[in-house]
Amino acid sequence: MTNIPKKILSIPSLLSHVLAIPAFLLFFVLIYSPGWIVEMLDMNAGRHTFNLLMVMCIVLGVLCASRIPVTSVRRYLKNFTWLRYILWCLAEIGAMAAFVALYLTLSGKQWNPEGGWSYFATWGWSAALVGSIVIYPYLLLNFLFTVLEKPEEQLSEEELVRFTDNLQQLKLVVTASAIVYIEAATNYVIIKYMEGHRVKDYQLRNTMKTLEPLLQKHGIIRCQRSFFINPRHVTALRKDKEGLILAELDVPDVKNIPVSPNYYDNLSKML
Repeated sequence: MTNIPKKILSIPSLLSHVLAIPAFLLFFVLIYSPGWIVEMLDMNAGRHTFNLLMVMCIVLGVLCASRIPVTSVRRYLKNFTWLRYILWCLAEIGAMAAFVALYLTLSGKQWNPEGGWSYFATWGWSAALVGSIVIYPYLLLNFLFTVLEKPEEQLSEEELVRFTDNLQQLKLVVTASAIVYIEAATNYVIIKYMEGHRVKDYQLRNTMKTLEPLLQKHGIIRCQRSFFINPRHVTALRKDKEGLILAELDVPDVKNIPVSPNYYDNLSKML
């Protein structure tokens, strides 16, 4: 299954989910006032405003507790597929329902239209209350941020890198953002790049010195004598136990790239 678009875990997406979903729930209940929700929240007993605001605050709190940590480490999430994202959204709705049921229990609202009462019965009705309403902003927001993701087909000519061999024959054309790193290998260079969600290698007969002006033009810089690296894919710079500086990348199953102290400052400024 393919990964979700990066914009779904962006800061604008975080703010949209945290603000729009609780607001939609509030206005939906106030405008339409479904009968079973009215009964469940004591909306006929003068407590509807307080109870409804508490439910909205619970939804807001769960979204903040869930979305803020994940968004803050989004650069390190290498395989966030649609299946995982859907399960995450369902877990959020389940947590909302659990806390709403806990609130209704602690407030003395032992609600079950079939008679009797248990926390799990209240959780089921809470899940129906929350899930049947918030599903709409969930679907709309994720659709919008998927549509806003820039398709690769729309990339401009300036973003294409044209690699030629030592005889000046064109061998590979790839977008600058798809290049992960380039490594020297005797009389060749190894170009590591992304094609869709797969990492591919291309061995080109050329030298690092010859390619350097072309790569610098597209923002791909030297980080060590034998390596060029694309700062777009660098998530962190760290030192290992031996003091060697390594660049961690956001591409799965790709090794860390050594960084020379001479190039460290230049690379760190571009992150």
